[in-house]
Parts: sequence; structure tokens; C-alpha cells
Amino acid sequence: MTDEQKLKTVQLYYAAALADSVLRYGRAGILSDVTAQKREEQLSTGAALAERLGVKSPQDAFLKTADIFGCADWVCEDTADGFTAAANHCMLCSISKRMGEYSPCSIYCLSPMEAALKGVAPEAKFNVTATLWDSDMCKVNVSY
Repeated sequence: MTDEQKLKTVQLYYAAALADSVLRYGRAGILSDVTAQKREEQLSTGAALAERLGVKSPQDAFLKTADIFGCADWVCEDTADGFTAAANHCMLCSISKRMGEYSPCSIYCLSPMEAALKGVAPEAKFNVTATLWDSDMCKVNVSY
């Protein structure tokens, strides 16, 4: 097995483990509470998260996580007041849809990316307009 194949396998197992935890949190009726608690924790440690992931610009919050975790195919496009990040595929969302009825989007993807982004640009506004859970794409508008 090549190093690239090993990495893809680890990324797949990681996404499956996250999807499994979302399913279990959902079944236990605590997904919403855990998601809110984790978001607050992540936002309070966003600068450290950004440093660990190598996020140096707001766009890196999307691009570095895509590269490291191999999950979503984020593409960033500049706008007049910031940028838009969009993804048409997400391994975690796909696995979660096959496993059950609970969305992993906020707890394991959007909130950590928002935290890393705000770790390098605290003034940024992070506005999720669509997710692959409910739509054919995930889209986030970031403005300053």
C-alpha cells in the first residue's frame, strides 16, 4: 500500500468515526447540546487551532482542512467584501447520510473551520448559506 493509499484509508476511517459519533449523539438526544458546547470551545481556541492546522489566511481554514482531512472539495472565490467557499462533495456528510438522520456539518466541519478562520481574522463574519446535508452544495460567505 502506498503512503497516499494509507492516508486516504485513515481519512476514510476518521470520517466514519465522526459520522458514528454524530449518529450516537443524535440517538441519545444530545447532538444539539454537544454541538453548541464544542462550537464555544472551538471558538475560544481558534488561534491555537489555526496554528496547528497551518491556517495563515481566512481561505486556508477551508483549503487546509480539505487537504489534511481529505473530506470536502472546498473552492474559494473572492467577492467584493471577502470570499465565498463552496464544496460539492463531502465524505463525512455522505457517510452520515448513509448511517442515519443526523447532520455532522456543524459539529465536525463548519464550527471548527469558523474557529480556525476567526483565529486569524477575528473580525470576519462567517455565514453558512447551504450545506450538503440539505442541498447539492455547501456554501459559506465570509465577509470583513
